[in-house]
Amino acid sequence: MEYIIPHYFDRFRCVAAECEDTCCAGWAIMIDEESLEKYKNMEGSLGNRIRNSIDWENGSFCQYEKRCAFLNEDNLCDLHMEAGEHMLCKTCKDYPRHMEEYEGLREGSLSLSCIEAAKIILGCKEKVQFHHFEDEVEDEEYEDFDFLLFTKLMDARDKIIEVLQRREIDIMMRMSLCLDLAQRMQDALDKEELFQIDEMLEQFGSMDEILAFQKKADGNLIGENEYCQTVRKMFRIWGQLEVLKEDWPDDIKRAEKCLFGEGQSGFEKNHKAFHKTYGLKSGHNEEWSIWLEQLMVYFVFTYFCGAVYDDSILGKMQMAVVATFLIQELTIAKWIENGGSMDFNQFVDIAHRVSRELEHSDVNLVRFEKICKKTLIFQSQQLLRVVLY
Repeated sequence: MEYIIPHYFDRFRCVAAECEDTCCAGWAIMIDEESLEKYKNMEGSLGNRIRNSIDWENGSFCQYEKRCAFLNEDNLCDLHMEAGEHMLCKTCKDYPRHMEEYEGLREGSLSLSCIEAAKIILGCKEKVQFHHFEDEVEDEEYEDFDFLLFTKLMDARDKIIEVLQRREIDIMMRMSLCLDLAQRMQDALDKEELFQIDEMLEQFGSMDEILAFQKKADGNLIGENEYCQTVRKMFRIWGQLEVLKEDWPDDIKRAEKCLFGEGQSGFEKNHKAFHKTYGLKSGHNEEWSIWLEQLMVYFVFTYFCGAVYDDSILGKMQMAVVATFLIQELTIAKWIENGGSMDFNQFVDIAHRVSRELEHSDVNLVRFEKICKKTLIFQSQQLLRVVLY
């Protein structure tokens, strides 16, 4: 079996009770079949407690006030403390390490939803490198796996990440170029003309292509009023998703009030002030751009090649761009709320909370992508106008 992991993958260390959050609350913890069988046959008082603490119908640990039945008042796991790590289910052993499975390949990443992992991902100042290695695990066979499409996706992802890491180019332009490529790849796939992708990738990121793209974008600029209205509409996507943490809707409402409470003029004034003092037009431009770059690389590496299973190339890139853009907007809202201050840990907290709501619900991942594909404001041409504003 071949593996690909980002170079920081092994840096993660759980801080347990020292963690600012807990991974054992707010969502259902699913139990693998092997662990369920082990828990079913466990003897003694702990065995009885385990069996009474499992939702056997759904194959998950029971929750009390949205906390795992084994999470104690010190935010430590009683099962781990009493029986040892070997008794944890696969979900608990692996998290926040995540594996995407393909035929002959497993790709590992750290999950942004873990705040300690998010500090590693977003605090990485160097360009992310990806390590390849193999082991003796026998490859699994996948029925109807489209190797031709997968090869094109892998080649495209390499080029996309390469362009995302070209720091001499404005980060919003990098994001836009990748969105435009995904649109063209989707068109080629829909027309069953995958051979066109090779030519696209040869030109992708060339100076001639960038200049032509910039010229085209300059002729289709979005106005201040439309920009404000569009961003406000984009925020509605949160109201269409399953809520995992009870305080999340209130956080979104507070952010909306900060961003839009003073109308269009206040929205525009605050955005200009943020980017002048902390964002893309400030002395923090390099730092801010790297944070957005690492978000995009994270989402693209984790999800883009998954289009081999559903043919949704554009949908995967829309999700990456929209999630990154909305994390930026939530950060601006927090900056306004803080009276014009912001730091790395606050940015990490926002990104990890978005990830918790989005990535830890299969319903939300599917719904988010579907909304991006079907809603006019998230269509690539309109989204490009917003990102390049």
